[in-house]
Amino acid sequence: MSKCEQCIVREFSSLKALNKDELLKMANCKTSYTIKKGEPIFEEGESVNGIYCIKDGVCKLSKLSANGKDQIVKLVKPGELLGQRSMISDEPANLSAVALEDMEVCFIPKSEVLGFFNNNNQFSMNMMKTICGDLKDADDHMVSMAQKTVKERLAETLLYLEDTFGKNEDGSLHIQLSREELAGMIGTATESCIRLLSEFNKTGLIDITGKKIVILDKNKLKRMAE
Repeated sequence: MSKCEQCIVREFSSLKALNKDELLKMANCKTSYTIKKGEPIFEEGESVNGIYCIKDGVCKLSKLSANGKDQIVKLVKPGELLGQRSMISDEPANLSAVALEDMEVCFIPKSEVLGFFNNNNQFSMNMMKTICGDLKDADDHMVSMAQKTVKERLAETLLYLEDTFGKNEDGSLHIQLSREELAGMIGTATESCIRLLSEFNKTGLIDITGKKIVILDKNKLKRMAE
């Protein structure tokens, strides 16, 4: 059984407020899963009934729009928690979480988390702060969608992917999104996204080899994104 107190999730999330006894309790009631690339952790409309700790790997949080398009709302990295909002609001999941690479995830049932919530003030404060942070990000994203051109949003997203998730040894973005996923992140049609990527490629901003994207001119992209 892996120790909760030495886990990456604890360093970065609300869980850092839990004491030794609480962490031991959590270790005894959690279930660990390996989620394969492309598999869902949970789907929109599902009752989550607890929180998921992302130990390893990255997933996308997305919503299916009326026309059947997948709108990516957020990418979630190791050290983050999923399902806090629907657990507190007692509502089904508002988004789907799907693995973008193989993942290691732990599930902690709602009854345990609510126990921590009632008995540990700092833990509940931390969780509230996280949810407020998510709301702020959602506001920023909405403003960016409304006020920036698709070109500016693509530049911004490519920079975000490199800054947040890093690069492979060959310099390519570690998170390889499909053209559809990238289009879903910037809120445009896949064709427009492909057209813009090839324009960025031609003008020497990025280099594209198959699915791999290498950022060549970070400063120019930054200027474009602003």
